Amino acid sequence: MGQEMNCTARFQGKSAKGKALLESEELLFRGDFRLKIAFRSMRSVKAAGGELHIEFPDGKAVFELGPYAQEWAEKILHPKSLLDKLGVKPGNLVSVVGVDDEGFLKQLRERTNEIAKGKPHNDSDWIFLGAESKAAFKQIRPLAKSLKKTGGLWIVYPKGQKHITENDVLAAGKEAGLVDVKVASFSATHTALKFAVPVSRR
Repeated sequence: MGQEMNCTARFQGKSAKGKALLESEELLFRGDFRLKIAFRSMRSVKAAGGELHIEFPDGKAVFELGPYAQEWAEKILHPKSLLDKLGVKPGNLVSVVGVDDEGFLKQLRERTNEIAKGKPHNDSDWIFLGAESKAAFKQIRPLAKSLKKTGGLWIVYPKGQKHITENDVLAAGKEAGLVDVKVASFSATHTALKFAVPVSRR
């Protein structure tokens, strides 16, 4: 999701200007005070008069977002599913290499019957490569050859690790001749970076 906005927030009798960030599973505020409110902890979410009102266990927070208050409320109340964030549509040809997240695989099976595990489909719409270490990077270039020209390769790697970082993944994708186009939170423990064939080579 990743939207951000400068705004004024009110909480526990305090008012502060700062930056509100709407992530895929939480709302953050950074100003004279800081808030981190997980969607799952929110008891009430309402938009009124250009303000977003959120009740959660610590109290009630109000964010002055103007015309975006209603939009943010809708996104909190009806968040996109993981597959929607990743762009997988019904009937897509999907290849999965080294990703064993059962929640993801279950959603994938509910979305499309065209799934290959291990060995990729030719002309895949999407390829998901699990990279628990840099050793997985050697598979990027061969896998890219199985992509449709307009397809996407998602590299799924662990969050907050020193042995494999976002910069490592970006460099590996670039070295394989791909361009990075998007990042998404894959799970509580993993991030996904999307790569595509450059437009000039399609």
